[in-house]
Amino acid sequence: MWKLGVAVAIWGVALAQVGLEPVAKGFSRPVGLVQEPGGGLLVLLQEGRIVELSGKLWLDVADRVSCCGERGLLGLAFHPDYPKDPRFYLNYTNQKGDTEVWEYRKKRPVRRIFYLKQPYANHNGGHLAFGPDGLLYVGTGDGGGAGDPLEAAQDPKSLLGKMLRFDIETRDPVPEIWAKGLRNPWRYSFDRETGDLYIADVGQDKWEEVNFVPAGEGKGWNFGWDIMEGSHCYEPPTGCRTEGLVLPVLEYGHDEGCSITGGYVYRGGAIPALRGKYVFGDFCSGRVWVGFREGGVWKRELLLKTPARIASFGEDAAGELYLVDYRGTVYRFVPAR
Repeated sequence: MWKLGVAVAIWGVALAQVGLEPVAKGFSRPVGLVQEPGGGLLVLLQEGRIVELSGKLWLDVADRVSCCGERGLLGLAFHPDYPKDPRFYLNYTNQKGDTEVWEYRKKRPVRRIFYLKQPYANHNGGHLAFGPDGLLYVGTGDGGGAGDPLEAAQDPKSLLGKMLRFDIETRDPVPEIWAKGLRNPWRYSFDRETGDLYIADVGQDKWEEVNFVPAGEGKGWNFGWDIMEGSHCYEPPTGCRTEGLVLPVLEYGHDEGCSITGGYVYRGGAIPALRGKYVFGDFCSGRVWVGFREGGVWKRELLLKTPARIASFGEDAAGELYLVDYRGTVYRFVPAR
């Protein structure tokens, strides 16, 4: 079990030692972990399959999906009334590499609610999450390339580099541009207790960032890319205008990692010292941090150093947290023994 050698002193108390305990292994390119309401935890495999922790196949859409690199089956979200309303939603890149979001009912495809042509193979976003408002949030990358060559993230007419919102109860859902200025949002989550939104946005060459949206806010916000990378000027590299931009609350440089993976605010009971803190990590370095606000100031502290390629985090029905290693193992956060 991976653990810190010493307790980390933060927010005025000593954080209890935290470890990672393997709960399932042997998966092929796992990129997500989602709780099925009323069921178990499901692992998203990039190639286009969804399996239970036991390895049993839950759904296979591999014939619809292009893989791999940054393409593949990238997101799954269940309807807020599931399983009473047996709908769920998948986000993947199709055989041509373009983004599609499909509505399924009882594991059968019902309708495509979103299509987005992708100009490059990377920065496909791909996450899905329902907000407290009952609407479906779909994060899109800037289309790829390097440095947003299409200037899509700041283009109000482009659906690339945005946080979109859908009312899936309408006959033909229309994407609403809820916020803009994102590069490649790789995992975002709503705090299950407060409704606050945390968006992890992968950086370019120097900075990784976390954006925070208090519950009920965010519509029309501009998170800055590609004017800014994190809280730093990108285009132009100096003297950029920041009026009207919402800067990240947390960031780290590429001396600590190179690709942020968003997580969750811990609301479980197994590790009391973590409660209310945002847990996130980095794909390249395997580091896991906690983010929190103390005295009105946002702070970040290292929680774990792991050898994992952190592709995603997961949250179960009880609010306990999990880490998905792209190399094939799912771990659960536990108090270190």
